[in-house]
Amino acid sequence: MARLLSACNAVSYLFFSGVAVLLIERLGRRCLMMISTFGQFFCFLVISILLCFSESSTEREKYASASVAFFFLYYGAFGIGMLGIPWLYPTEINSLPMRTKGAAVATAMDWITNFVIVEITPIGIQSLRWKFWLVWTATNAAFLPILYFFYPETANRSLEDMDAYYRSNPSLIVTKDPDAICRKRPQKYIDHEASVIEKTAAGLNYPSDGMVSHVEQLEAEADKE
Repeated sequence: MARLLSACNAVSYLFFSGVAVLLIERLGRRCLMMISTFGQFFCFLVISILLCFSESSTEREKYASASVAFFFLYYGAFGIGMLGIPWLYPTEINSLPMRTKGAAVATAMDWITNFVIVEITPIGIQSLRWKFWLVWTATNAAFLPILYFFYPETANRSLEDMDAYYRSNPSLIVTKDPDAICRKRPQKYIDHEASVIEKTAAGLNYPSDGMVSHVEQLEAEADKE
């Protein structure tokens, strides 16, 4: 039964991980991470309650079986957001000089925390039993306001847009700036890009209403020389 449940869980995990690909640009990184984190928080909370009842109630199997369903739901919530976005977000959120360093630190932290969780989980379950799941309930609940107040949106933005965002000396609380949390690309970045293209095209004697590719720019400069 354990192998069968693990196999079914892996299949559902794969499905929800694929759903994330369809949602990540539509909902944005912030929204999907908050949905995922809230889903994890809710599942851990219900799991804690059900396992608590399973220890004190005469209908132990009933509550224990119900908790299995929420383990399935947890992996669904994890798969649609916090599984993949923490690998993507560090490469998008950092400025150009810090991009590789930031991604390296994020990857290292991901693997270190995974290692710690794998090591402490058997000990935690043996020592705390159902109370062990309250630890993850609390950590997910604590992370929700962190995501909401401190994580800017990176969906539908170029890497240059994020550089421009940091050069504007933004507030640490991202909710103060609507452009920092909107899913659509802010108009100021679109206008700036159009202005740069127009100036570049004008300097190379190209029509200002078209985008000049990098190769065409080099060819035009070579012709001038």
